[in-house]
Amino acid sequence: MPVKIRLQRHGKKGKPFYWIVAADARSPRDGKYLEKLGTYNPNVNPAEILLDIENSVKWLQNGAQPTDTTRAILSYKGVMMKNHLAGGVRKGALTEEQAEAKFTAWLEEKAGRVDSKKEGLSKAEAKAKADALAAEKAVNEKRMATAAAEAAAANAPEEVVEEGTEETQEAAPETEVTTEETPKAEEAKEDETKA
Repeated sequence: MPVKIRLQRHGKKGKPFYWIVAADARSPRDGKYLEKLGTYNPNVNPAEILLDIENSVKWLQNGAQPTDTTRAILSYKGVMMKNHLAGGVRKGALTEEQAEAKFTAWLEEKAGRVDSKKEGLSKAEAKAKADALAAEKAVNEKRMATAAAEAAAANAPEEVVEEGTEETQEAAPETEVTTEETPKAEEAKEDETKA
């Protein structure tokens, strides 16, 4: 029976969540499996992977073939490294203690890289928030300056109009009266001619 280490999809539409399982290669993707080895959640950054390393190594040593994605996950978590070191111990190239020391050193280095990635992501997120806040402040200041300019422009023409209207009001009644009298006078003349 060919055994595959593969992903079994769970979760909901648009939010996948996977189980890492050892299953018969002929069974459906979400069908029966032989053993659940861990979980994989790609919805967070960095992706959350929980894996039973010892059982995964045991399945690899028994001939289970991982799929491409699962191979990348197993490599990321150190299962492939541990399997490689176990092969060296079987051949006599390494002792068990040397293999364990190399594996723990690799795990510490990997943990350091993951922590630096998390710090970089948090710094980038904080920088993005600060940039967004600065941009919002700039837009608000621009709006306030525009509003102040509009208010000043609205107040300034009223004063000018008031000053100009006082001068024109003195001259305007005379012209208005004459213009009003002219049509009335014409109407009166027309009425007189009709009568």
